[in-house]
Amino acid sequence: MAHPLVPEIVSCAEPIATGLGLEVVDVVFQTNKKPPVLRIDIRNTSQDTGLEDCAQFSRQFDTYLEETALIPGTYVLEVSSPGTTRQLTLDREFIAFRGFPVIVKTYAPFKDKKEWQGNLQKRDDEAIYISQRGKSITIPRDLVAKVQLDEHR
Repeated sequence: MAHPLVPEIVSCAEPIATGLGLEVVDVVFQTNKKPPVLRIDIRNTSQDTGLEDCAQFSRQFDTYLEETALIPGTYVLEVSSPGTTRQLTLDREFIAFRGFPVIVKTYAPFKDKKEWQGNLQKRDDEAIYISQRGKSITIPRDLVAKVQLDEHR
C-alpha cells in the first residue's frame, strides 16, 4: 500500500519534471527505513535518461520539498531512471514499449505455462498480446500478474 503522501508528492513532482523535459514514472516512500527514503523514478521524454537528468530534477525537487516542508523530519531523496527491468503498468508504457521483448507472468497457468516471453504487441481491457516467432498469443488480463521488459533478449 502506498504512503498517503505519495499522491501529493506526485502532483508536486510532475510540473517540475515536465519543465525539465522529464516524466515521473514511479514514486515510493519507504517509511520503514531510518531515515525514510523517498524514491522517484524519472524518464527523459525525448532521449535516454542520463545522470544529469536525475541530478537536475533532484536539485529542483529537493529545494521545493525543503521550502514547503511537505515531508516532515529527516528523509533521503533518491532520484533515478527506471531501467530495463521495469514492470509495465501504465497505458502509455504499453504503447511506448510496443515491439519490445517482454516477460508476462500469470497468477495461474495459462495453456500450462505461468511465464510467457515474446514481443509486446498491445494491451487492451481484455488481454495482453505478445508475438512469439511471428505467432500472436493472447493472454487474458485477469490472469496476468505482471509484465516486464525482458533485458536478456
